[in-house]
Amino acid sequence: MDQITISASDTFADDDAFVLSRSELDTKRPSNLHTQDFHELLWVQNGTVRLHSGQGKKDLKEGDLVFIAPDQPHGIQGRGEAPIVVSLAIRPGIINALGNRHEDLVGVGFWGGGTEPVLSHRDMRQLAALNHDALQLERAPRRKLYLEAFLLPLLVGLDRAPEGIAPDAPSWLLSACAAAHTPTVFREGAAGFVAKTGRAHPHVSRTMRRFMGQTPIDYINGIRMDHAARQLTGTSDSLAEIATDCGLPNLSHFHKLFLATHGETPQRYRRTRQRELIQPRT
Repeated sequence: MDQITISASDTFADDDAFVLSRSELDTKRPSNLHTQDFHELLWVQNGTVRLHSGQGKKDLKEGDLVFIAPDQPHGIQGRGEAPIVVSLAIRPGIINALGNRHEDLVGVGFWGGGTEPVLSHRDMRQLAALNHDALQLERAPRRKLYLEAFLLPLLVGLDRAPEGIAPDAPSWLLSACAAAHTPTVFREGAAGFVAKTGRAHPHVSRTMRRFMGQTPIDYINGIRMDHAARQLTGTSDSLAEIATDCGLPNLSHFHKLFLATHGETPQRYRRTRQRELIQPRT
């Protein structure tokens, strides 16, 4: 396919920070791929959509998100009945400035790198919330404050590779690692983590050793101890309550894990770090 280019000067009015639109797509194959000199977020609100890019084509379903950076060739085609996408075009400079302020965005969404658009997915509950937030954004002034208020919660909620994981790790492992930070998962230990993968425990263990250098229980216990540390400094809950909240009702085992992870006992960790901000004592 040949390519055409869409410019920001023809897209944004005055000082508008963004343009939000919804479209029911034509089902004809696009005659051209196009590029643009601004960032764009697309998501499938209804039906099935085919994304054409320099690397071929991929069918997208409801809840799929597409993060398109400048100069990435792409085209969109509807498939089946009532294919609807929502497009959020973002004025040049805003996304780069956002990334400069938040280093945690490296590798996520627009900051995924590469020459192809980055894909992600929202489940039905998350998609409903996204569409609700988009409606609020549509009614808001077209200024950066309101755009960032929409973007940041979305970006924080996206799956991202844990620190120390190889970049070519399978997507099912990344999804399970993201889910593992939920208390209902890490309280169940390695079994809860493995259940999120949908795969057999030995296969999960081998894969984690290859891509992360640790076992499921090692990974989950690290998450548990990070959670315990936050509870120790941010609440007045007893050690027994915190241990149980981590899924470790055996207080002796909880102490050993915490000491091995943080190099201090839970009591000392709390005593040296907790600060009374509401009623400080002299």
